[in-house]
Amino acid sequence: MDVTIEYAGEYFSLAEEKPFYVGRQGDLELDDNLFLHRQFLEISNSDGLWWLSNIGARLTATVTDSSGGVNAWLAPGARLPIVFEQTSVVFTAGPTTYEFTIHAKTPEVKITPRDATDDGESTIGHVPLTASQKLLILSLAEPLLRREGTGTSEIPSSAAAAKRLGWTSTRFNRKLDNVCDKFDRIGVQGMRGGQGKLATNRRARLVEHAVSSRLVERDDLVLLDAEAASNDGTGDS
Repeated sequence: MDVTIEYAGEYFSLAEEKPFYVGRQGDLELDDNLFLHRQFLEISNSDGLWWLSNIGARLTATVTDSSGGVNAWLAPGARLPIVFEQTSVVFTAGPTTYEFTIHAKTPEVKITPRDATDDGESTIGHVPLTASQKLLILSLAEPLLRREGTGTSEIPSSAAAAKRLGWTSTRFNRKLDNVCDKFDRIGVQGMRGGQGKLATNRRARLVEHAVSSRLVERDDLVLLDAEAASNDGTGDS
């Protein structure tokens, strides 16, 4: 199975006899981000399969197939087989979110597209999102959704995201707590705040999960301008 990595418009071909490393240093060398491991992810061939392994000590990655139907959290020390035609890998180091895509020429598994139905309500599992909760996620995911293709983006602070929506910081933080609690209850990792868990990490995990599972998409961004215009900077809606 031929495997290629796509990142920021560049393509890297992998050789079966040599592992491919992603990190601050490696075959896919990302920017000089001290929050990022020198070597974070390894893509290698073993036992007749290609594997994506997390060889870092702290960071995690979200891994999904092209349809968003399969979504996995790759913790330190874990590995996953690369079996889909297109696999998206998203992770955050400090304030920066990265995304690259793994392309497999002859995948082990082919996804059959499902018929999409839109009843006006977004759901993850059996947990519905209100319109304001979706707006909150969009305000945090906007930089990642606006950039073309794979690459990097900065996750806005809660204050900046609240300003984008025309909300008060108090309202934004209350709704952030509520939506993170919803995801935590259905088993999404990294949603729980508290001692030793920075708010940046929680926002990053929320963005990773929402974007990789196609909960929010680029076409949804028009909702942000409409919300900001309706509030006119008052934050009282």
